[in-house]
Amino acid sequence: MAEGRFVSYLRVSTAKQGHSGLGLEAQRAAVAAYLNGGNWSLLAEHVEVESGRTSDRPELAAALAACRLHNATLVIAKMDRLARDAHFLLGLQKAGIDFVAADMPNANRLTVGIMALVAEEEARAISARTRAALAAAKARGVRLGTPRPPTPEQARAALLHASVARTAKADRRATDYATTIAAIRAEGVTSASATAQALTARGVPLPSGKAGSWQAVQVQRLLARLGRSPLA
Repeated sequence: MAEGRFVSYLRVSTAKQGHSGLGLEAQRAAVAAYLNGGNWSLLAEHVEVESGRTSDRPELAAALAACRLHNATLVIAKMDRLARDAHFLLGLQKAGIDFVAADMPNANRLTVGIMALVAEEEARAISARTRAALAAAKARGVRLGTPRPPTPEQARAALLHASVARTAKADRRATDYATTIAAIRAEGVTSASATAQALTARGVPLPSGKAGSWQAVQVQRLLARLGRSPLA
């Protein structure tokens, strides 16, 4: 019996299937059957029409953004919709976003764990190859030792890199709100204070990730980071 908040992700492989609905209804039915009963809410549905070979999945990105915003669980109809994407599964594990497949509701953590073990094994293999390469270099007379302390220029570059990384993380977090902000503005909301009230009413977490009441200044900062003109 399902409990909590969910965001569904449905995928079909061709534009023809996407326009006709072929395959989508079966996936919706599988998700509905999984969620049937219990205290749950389906916050959004995202439909992707693309090839399984491409890594460009905007609807999947939007679904994950919604999960992060609302601390929701990603639900898919069939495990094979994402099981072939090992990079995604490992990223999902690191991101801390839960997901469940309607056809294998108890296998999500197991699948991610297996993928993580595979990645760890590859990391060990890379480490072993690195040690072998260093040993070979040493045998050729290459001098190996403790690296020198960073120069002032290198230290400043490292600080700059860290600052850029923090800014990029904040920018990525801001883009998670883009769809919700656009929906609110489409309803005719034009002021920062009214947008803050709408975000609070929808239960959208604050930029810090915590629950609470939005303030107009937070909306203005968010829009500024998104590259839009701040609201009045």
